[in-house]
Amino acid sequence: MTGIPRDVPYDKAAQEDRCSPRARVGIPATLRASGGRSFHTVVHDLSLAGFCASAVNRLAPDTICWITLPGLQSLQSRVIWWDASLVGCAFETLLSPFVLENIVSRWQHETTFRSAV
Repeated sequence: MTGIPRDVPYDKAAQEDRCSPRARVGIPATLRASGGRSFHTVVHDLSLAGFCASAVNRLAPDTICWITLPGLQSLQSRVIWWDASLVGCAFETLLSPFVLENIVSRWQHETTFRSAV
């Protein structure tokens, strides 16, 4: 039991009760908002519950989107906040701790992302 009342929405609880550690990463990915085109992004931090990534264009809170990380299928998430070209999203389904550990072990030591273009 986390101590969060059942009537508190998941996104609010995720912001208040950050019991899931966030790993600093530099993962090239693609992000697509519902009804929009996908765009290249970089995931800056990742946890079981969500992520923070670059997003030059504003994404409104509650927008459904899909993030595609290298080697994984698209993961559905919901925009929680957007500020100064960064977007914070909550996964619709928590990541498996094993999946998170695998991703972080491959990408955590990346300090910069260099485009191949």
